Amino acid sequence: MRTGFSVETVRAAERALMAELPEGALMQRAAAGLAAACADLLGRRVYGARVALLVGSGDNGGDALYAGARLTRRGAGVTAVLLSADRAHPGGVRALRGAGGRVVSAADGVPVVRRADLVVDGIVGIGGKGGLRAPAEELVRAAEDGGAPILAVDLPSGVDADSGEVRGAAVRADATVTFGAYKPGLLIDPAREYAGALRLVDIGLRLPEEAEVEALQHADAADLLPRPDAESDKYRRGVIGIVAGSARYPGAAVLAVAGALHGGAGAVRYVGPAAEAVIARFPETLVSSGPPSKAGRVQAWVVGPGLGDGAEARQALEDVLASDVPVLVDADGLRLLTPEGLRARTAATVLTPHAGEAAALLGLSREEVEAARLSSVRALAARFGVTALLKGSTTLVAHAGHPVRVNPTGTPWLATAGSGDVLSGLTGSLLAAGLSGRDAASVGAYLHGLAARFLGDSPVTAMGVAEELRGVWREVSRG
Repeated sequence: MRTGFSVETVRAAERALMAELPEGALMQRAAAGLAAACADLLGRRVYGARVALLVGSGDNGGDALYAGARLTRRGAGVTAVLLSADRAHPGGVRALRGAGGRVVSAADGVPVVRRADLVVDGIVGIGGKGGLRAPAEELVRAAEDGGAPILAVDLPSGVDADSGEVRGAAVRADATVTFGAYKPGLLIDPAREYAGALRLVDIGLRLPEEAEVEALQHADAADLLPRPDAESDKYRRGVIGIVAGSARYPGAAVLAVAGALHGGAGAVRYVGPAAEAVIARFPETLVSSGPPSKAGRVQAWVVGPGLGDGAEARQALEDVLASDVPVLVDADGLRLLTPEGLRARTAATVLTPHAGEAAALLGLSREEVEAARLSSVRALAARFGVTALLKGSTTLVAHAGHPVRVNPTGTPWLATAGSGDVLSGLTGSLLAAGLSGRDAASVGAYLHGLAARFLGDSPVTAMGVAEELRGVWREVSRG
């Protein structure tokens, strides 16, 4: 499991460790890791390389200066551009100068960064708030114009370490070296897009067991995958009920059923007006004209994809929510949802909105949700008492009292019609197999994203993603 910790938690761990170490030892550990990452970005051709350090007043500026001193001793031409000369880390400045490096003021920094082979962003540390200001913004733009790779120290300057929000101009790094622990903002968009490739340097921090955010890895997903045994029948494997589709959107029903069948369901019961289209594609589906409560035994329901907003859709949603089994609500079901419909539920409920649907549920604009994805998904989970899966560039899963899960497998190619319907069916099948709402949503998002990745860096279709799930299941099962 990859975990991310808040600034407050990381700083507390740093203070505790610094109290046990000689003065400056922790910064030297960080600088050694940073210098190694610089060498890697330079392709190990350190000797003769031109390195520009953008140095602010925080400790990450000190990390950059000490790393610069190490690179200077290896033959690099290192110049530190001090944004505030009187507040730069004095020991770091002495170390760089003593090794033979140069120091210039911000006013003289633009030509330096434009000629550099590597630019190191040590402007603002993990406690920074808001976007970059002059002259930092001008220097960063000059670095981008110069075309050299940019390596951020701990996190790109201008992004929020705790939330992943970007409230102004910020560094777009090619890579980020972070120390001791990942910070939530490095894992969550929009800030994740600014971080580039991530590299964690272990500096010996002792961190609590529970993180702010976490991301499943292959082994974690493998441990959660339901597997049949010799005594399994279709009911033990999980029967999922799907209420989806309409005369206008029959394909939504077909795709949700595809996600469920390829996602391991023992059987699928379909309720709705698209039965003919579903049976034509998947003859193993058990169909019913409704209502859902009369369709037969299920272990979980999926309701909403392509359902429409008429009276029959509303009645079907109410019928499903009145059941005593886990329910996943998506798409049109979210638009019909009311808090009153959730209050009486005791079984797990999973909501899977995209940013626009989340905005409607929270009374915000879509732009507000996209800019503050972490706080938005937490608000959804808390306000409605559910597991909330917020779809998007980084899919997030929140359940009150637990770390938010960040899905690491997504790809922009999943932004295609019907992919959310497949995700709903897949996640519903995992609910029916007995996974908790949080685990089903997390594993569903993981497999869904991985299926799109397995199809390559090219356009995908929703049905193609569904059909790829079997191969993904085999791959993940290997751990």
